[in-house]
Amino acid sequence: MSQNQQHFKYSTGVIAYPLFFVLSLWIVFWMQVRFFPSIKRLGVYPQKLEGLLGIITSPFIHADIEHLYHNSIPLFVLSVALFYFYRKISWKVLCYGILLSGLFTWLIGRPANHIGASGLVYVLVSFIFFKGIFAKHYRLVALSLIVVFLYGSMLWYAFPVKDGMSWEGHAGGLISGLIFALIFRKAIAKPERYVWQEPDYNEEDDPFLKHFDENGNFIEILEPELEEESIPEDTGVNYNYTFKENKDKE
Repeated sequence: MSQNQQHFKYSTGVIAYPLFFVLSLWIVFWMQVRFFPSIKRLGVYPQKLEGLLGIITSPFIHADIEHLYHNSIPLFVLSVALFYFYRKISWKVLCYGILLSGLFTWLIGRPANHIGASGLVYVLVSFIFFKGIFAKHYRLVALSLIVVFLYGSMLWYAFPVKDGMSWEGHAGGLISGLIFALIFRKAIAKPERYVWQEPDYNEEDDPFLKHFDENGNFIEILEPELEEESIPEDTGVNYNYTFKENKDKE
């Protein structure tokens, strides 16, 4: 497979996988409204054995279309960022994020039916933010700042500030994202190391620096270095000279 084909396959997956995941939420919601309204009860019921099933099913179930809409946009945007910057661990973060955030909800949640993909959204917000901070790489730090700018206000909903909202799921998502950022610290992209940062770097061997004179002026065209031609001592050719005496007659 050529490099262009690999790049196309990678670029396609960055959009296709998040789009497929969000589309699956809408398909489940359509089936819920159209055929199976009873699946709305398959959420997380804290501290109940039958509520453990909701850890897997709850992210795909939503109360109404407004609930689904508010989760779909940030989920798609954050998933694209996840697959683009953290491709190797993206599926692990998504799958384990669903499980761990759901488990936290089951442990600390109120006795109610907790549904929706907002817990996973909080996983992605937390993971991308802390991962970029831990990386100390300018691109990933910039991504963390963008996430804070777009979704920083979501932090307040990880506390019981609004009735009828599963703040426990949000808090579980934030904690889960932080845990994943710590676990996958070795997968952090290292900053690019330039030639002049190498320990064996020698300025005299750098072809770029040869374009500057001793005063720091840039020289666009370098004069070719002239080498002295040496005449070989023994060419293998012998020259015989004959001197003929010329006598003038008086």
